[in-house]
Amino acid sequence: MPAVLSVLAVTFPFFALVLCGYLATRGGALPASAIGGLNGFVLYFALPAMLYRFGAQTPIAQLLDPAVAGVYLLSALLMVGGTMALTLRSMGWNDAAFGALVAAFPNTGFMGVPLLVALLGAHSAGPVILTMALDMVVTTSLCIALSRLDGTGAHGVAVALRNAARGMAVNPMPWSIVLGGVASALQWRLPAPVDQTLAMLGGAASPVALFTIGAVLARSQMNQHEYVPPRRYVPIALAKLVVHPLIVWGVARTAMALGVAISSFTLTVLVLLAALPSASNVALLTERFGAHGGRVARIIMVSTALAFVSFSAAVALLT
Repeated sequence: MPAVLSVLAVTFPFFALVLCGYLATRGGALPASAIGGLNGFVLYFALPAMLYRFGAQTPIAQLLDPAVAGVYLLSALLMVGGTMALTLRSMGWNDAAFGALVAAFPNTGFMGVPLLVALLGAHSAGPVILTMALDMVVTTSLCIALSRLDGTGAHGVAVALRNAARGMAVNPMPWSIVLGGVASALQWRLPAPVDQTLAMLGGAASPVALFTIGAVLARSQMNQHEYVPPRRYVPIALAKLVVHPLIVWGVARTAMALGVAISSFTLTVLVLLAALPSASNVALLTERFGAHGGRVARIIMVSTALAFVSFSAAVALLT
């Protein structure tokens, strides 16, 4: 019991901030029009500053670890493939693909980086940043390409991938990871006043990002008035929280048995990453590509709500 309480003492504030954002939006204290400003601050200022500093302070070998990349990508492919195989029977490629993406893409940026660093220390930042880059570039692009197979042909896939590449090019988070990695490789340090400015911005990333997650979830629920049967979203939310970490654990343990250099600490980081709830930015992509936004929003909401228990249990089991 003391171990469980110590885990909850760390995880509770993170989920409590999500709840605060949700209640503030539902109660009207935070206008829906202000959510875009919060998102913009987190996306373009706070998170890039935090990611750059973590990247610059992390050895480049950890940021470019092929063993971690291989295990995580294979797990993502298995999760996407399995989800697609189960859901294509009852829906088209577009809805199935974004359901697969929300099942395989954990909320690494807004929740995973600050939460895992708080739980496991700064040494966990390397695998966290690497997996986030893989999800933003590879997993997202794959699912967008699959979503275009609803009779659009190869041209539709090519256009979708081009749009995805354009979106990633203007997303500051991958660039901040790249620049942090370059700074790490070159052992380059920013001038103290600039570094302190980035430290202040990065320090704001965690609370504002978590509060924003709750606000976005509340807005999504308020904007979705159509009924969606629970069988269309609850199994995907449970798969994200239970099946995804089990797949990562199984793939990583198999790789370790085959002699791949993965430490027990890295295994713990990867499994806890997979145990995070679904990434909230998938809802924005879903709307952009015309998939069922209400279903994806509910998957994100249910996985975030249940993760308070499931993620805390995973931490207690693995640490």
